[in-house]
Amino acid sequence: MIIVGSGPAGAATALRLAEREPARAANAVLLEKARHPRDKTCAGGVIPKASALLRTLGVPFDVPQARVDRAAVAVPGAAPLSIVGDDMCRVVRRRELDARLAWAARDRGVELREDCRVTAIVRDGAGVRVETDGGALWAPVVVGADGSGSLVRRSLVAAETGALGRAVMCDVPVAGSAWDGHAARRYDFDFRRCLDGLRGYAWAFPCWIDGVEHVNVGVYALPPTSGAALQCELDAALRHVGARPATWHAFPIRGFAPGTPIAAPGALLVGDAAGVDPLLGEGISYALEYGMLAADAIVASHGDAAEAAAAYTRAVQGGALGRKLRRLEWATRRFYGPRSAFWFGLARLSRRAQRIGLAWYNGVDGWDERSGLAALWALVRPRAWQTA
Repeated sequence: MIIVGSGPAGAATALRLAEREPARAANAVLLEKARHPRDKTCAGGVIPKASALLRTLGVPFDVPQARVDRAAVAVPGAAPLSIVGDDMCRVVRRRELDARLAWAARDRGVELREDCRVTAIVRDGAGVRVETDGGALWAPVVVGADGSGSLVRRSLVAAETGALGRAVMCDVPVAGSAWDGHAARRYDFDFRRCLDGLRGYAWAFPCWIDGVEHVNVGVYALPPTSGAALQCELDAALRHVGARPATWHAFPIRGFAPGTPIAAPGALLVGDAAGVDPLLGEGISYALEYGMLAADAIVASHGDAAEAAAAYTRAVQGGALGRKLRRLEWATRRFYGPRSAFWFGLARLSRRAQRIGLAWYNGVDGWDERSGLAALWALVRPRAWQTA
């Protein structure tokens, strides 16, 4: 098996395969175009669901991290919301997290081939040939963990599909800003520009860089927001935290789109290649879950490439991952649509609904795997969301 991309999705596929079928994992290759630890532009939010998946994969979550216990959420036409929780998120640097995962896969028997850029992918007999700048590889099944612009997807599965969101971000030392989120263990979300047509939000996350407190400031938006408009939004977000404009980085985020193919005989897409949360752009927990489901499908198929694709599609679409992503896509069309003020107003009405929604989004106590009826029952029964 060949896994193209060694970020969380590719590494999770390799780790799960090593757990389930070590002999197959020993013949697998995990390809990385750079060399770990390598930079990856991403806000780095690890929600409790992702932390739980790391435990399932047996990978210690021991990289530097900033803990978040509360949120400040600015919404259109009203005072900001203050949400207090317990360990709502950990913010990491992706260069450190990705290296931890890739090296764990290597240590468990999967070959990690770095500085290996994939140049072409074609069907070849009963399998797939992957051309790299270091030579050609062949395997019955290829896993595309190669991000939003996935070459595996474009070559073997489907044309460009789903909304391609864009994000810009920069890191500012807390000492050079007026932001108090680090000390308060708080992250900030600002949705107020949705009333002006922005299909997204601005954020400020606490983070550590080389042992120094920083604030990660960014803006995420779905089309049709232009790059120039995003940069203007980022400048405004920086002013909001009392920081000067700084060097920024941009990155794409491919949102999940219902009905979009995520597999074909010989090719399975995971992580951003398949599509992640279009509402907030969160991708780490989905990458890990996609990867684990892909490995399970490959093991269950006993080498049958067509059956692996079919089993993986069923597992995603018919399971908790697919249901959650479909609900997020539904919410995206409403909160970032022409009636966004109504939906944000509705979301403000009930503190209990906010707590349930946060538990569902973060995957706390398996809430993201429960039915909509369970959420409704918890909403009408005080404390039921905690005891269900």
